Amino acid sequence: MNIWQKSSTPISLNKPKHGKIAVLLAVLCALLLGAFFCALAFGSTPMNLFRGIGDLLRGDPSADGLILLHIRLPRACAAALAGAALAVAGVIIQAVLHNPMAAPNVIGVNSGAGLGAVLMLAVFPSALGALPLAAFVGAMVTCLCIYAISARTGANRMTVTLVGIAVASLLNAAINTLKILYPDSVYDADSFMIGGFSGVTFSRLFPACLIILAGLLVACFFAWEMDILALGDDTAKSLGVNVKRAQLLLLLLACALAGGAVSFSGLLGFVGLLVPHLARRFVGENHRILVPVSALGGAILVLVCDMISRVLFAPYELPVGILLSFVGGPFFISLILVGRKRHD
Repeated sequence: MNIWQKSSTPISLNKPKHGKIAVLLAVLCALLLGAFFCALAFGSTPMNLFRGIGDLLRGDPSADGLILLHIRLPRACAAALAGAALAVAGVIIQAVLHNPMAAPNVIGVNSGAGLGAVLMLAVFPSALGALPLAAFVGAMVTCLCIYAISARTGANRMTVTLVGIAVASLLNAAINTLKILYPDSVYDADSFMIGGFSGVTFSRLFPACLIILAGLLVACFFAWEMDILALGDDTAKSLGVNVKRAQLLLLLLACALAGGAVSFSGLLGFVGLLVPHLARRFVGENHRILVPVSALGGAILVLVCDMISRVLFAPYELPVGILLSFVGGPFFISLILVGRKRHD
């Protein structure tokens, strides 16, 4: 049986009632629309959203309309896409590595994507359209290295996480080296390292948008495989799943999502760790529900944090990556402390 065939063996998963799922999805969709509306309405520069929309509909290039069309709308779309992509990438990586503390930024996948993107800018500074591909290659190489270490050594969850942190440090050092060697080509690398959406345009967002939307749809299709892999390799093999093939395909998918997001958002941290854990508290381990809930939750989180980062110290802007680190850092520490208490 290949990885696309479904087993008739019943699998015990924590499934909430269908009515509660529908209500939760409806609430999340409403919150996403509200967060998107607020992201358009509020920012470091005061503007009248409804007047801007009206001016655009009339074809009048007013100041409010131009701010809405060229700054806030692409930025809101970028925040929603990056949040959804990183959250679902976190869900996939946690299922493949059987590690609840694994996430694109924690195990170095984001840093690998960042190195690929910065290297592309250093060598081919005009090839902005190839950034998503370069970020994907960097993320894939990093993820395969982490996966190979965990598979060959039989390392436990904490060891895999620590190895990922070490790899991320090496990759960040390589990025800083490229910043020094190619200052003219990699002129915006400092903002890239922190993570944020300042200066995002639709032309820059479009290639990654196609990758992310396709990746989210494919992730929903592979939800059953994630359910099986989350039960452990031995159980998956007993159900007839080709574990190695499934893991490789899912890692490719996670890297496409993370690489696409990193190509325009920079090294945003903790979205892929924080959102899946919060989603599991509401919907359990069923990935058919966990994937869409995490996608919506990630989009809401990044949209809200980006809006707060713009208005908190207006007219100055705090990069959203800093705010996410303030939120995600304590959460990651709490996961480590809870894990140690369980082992003790």
